[in-house]
Amino acid sequence: MRRILNMAMLMLVSLGLSLGMMGCEEKPVDPVVLPDNFTWTLDYAAAPKGKVTFTMKANHANYFSATFKDKSGDVTVESPTGVVSYTFAADGTYEVILKAHASAAQYISALDTVKIEATTLADGYSTPTAYAGYNLAWADEFSGDALDLSSWGYDVGNGSGGWGNNESQYYTSGTANCVVGNGKLTITAKKESQGGFNYTSARILTKGKREFQYGRIDIRARLPKGQGIWPALWMLGSNFSSVGWPNCGELDIMELIGNQPNRVHGTAHFGNQPPSTQRTASYGLSTGNFSDAYHVFTLKWENNLVEWYVDDVKFHTLTPANTGGIYPFNQKFFFIFNIAVGGNWPGYPDGTTVFPQQMDVDYVRVFQKN
Repeated sequence: MRRILNMAMLMLVSLGLSLGMMGCEEKPVDPVVLPDNFTWTLDYAAAPKGKVTFTMKANHANYFSATFKDKSGDVTVESPTGVVSYTFAADGTYEVILKAHASAAQYISALDTVKIEATTLADGYSTPTAYAGYNLAWADEFSGDALDLSSWGYDVGNGSGGWGNNESQYYTSGTANCVVGNGKLTITAKKESQGGFNYTSARILTKGKREFQYGRIDIRARLPKGQGIWPALWMLGSNFSSVGWPNCGELDIMELIGNQPNRVHGTAHFGNQPPSTQRTASYGLSTGNFSDAYHVFTLKWENNLVEWYVDDVKFHTLTPANTGGIYPFNQKFFFIFNIAVGGNWPGYPDGTTVFPQQMDVDYVRVFQKN
């Protein structure tokens, strides 16, 4: 066999030399072989509701893609194996364009539809709309079809130094990464280029519009996951513009590092100059991840006292006694909701990170004592 192989190699070398001596005659180009026998299956996830997975197969395909025609815009997911997933935030019937690729420009495609039902009834924890001894000071149930701009505004861009954390996303305004529908706010982080950055997301805030001093704050949300994904529900002191950070104080009601999808963190930042001093604690689920269902993240906030809860279980407490005498938390604060991508703390996306990623917020409610 070795001799036969060597002879074959010599014949190939000779042929190559002969072709090289033929001068400038053009070599024939092999025609592209398009994929064929394109088939697929569609599966709906039990949790989180709204998640669909396509498994595609085809002969002669080098990779596959699916474009999900969501209300917030088209989202394309590619896969070398043919398995792609996407989570819709709202009920409805959606078109999906499936492709089997020989290359980016040569492919065959097909159209399918998915029907999402009762995503607003996804399993999870919830809290009441009233508490004894409290009045409802403000709430956003996200019951309309657009973000309430009388309560919320947008941060746009990548800030200074990636918002001080070397983050990798560009925050947009409008409905590109932030939509309201079917009783939910959905913030979506996407892998796409904008403003010189490789990812987009949204960061909304109530600064100058809805600011509060003390109360019980309930936020019901379902969180994203994945290496480099960093969702947060948090607050800054309303004097941020005049005194800066961390002098204004920061209360992180919930932060999640995407490679630990079953654990959230509650943190207070304070101090006279960067970097901040912080007091932090974490809460872990006994089973499942925070992406599987809705949970309620609660801050109970009084004069000289802040307590953090997940699903009404307390896991962290802050008082002036454990801040070294610096305590900027007896003033008004405003809300910020966002998904960051990358940064000093979570690290950066890698080959395991699936995009897009979504944070769904069912409601935010602020109750204050009578």
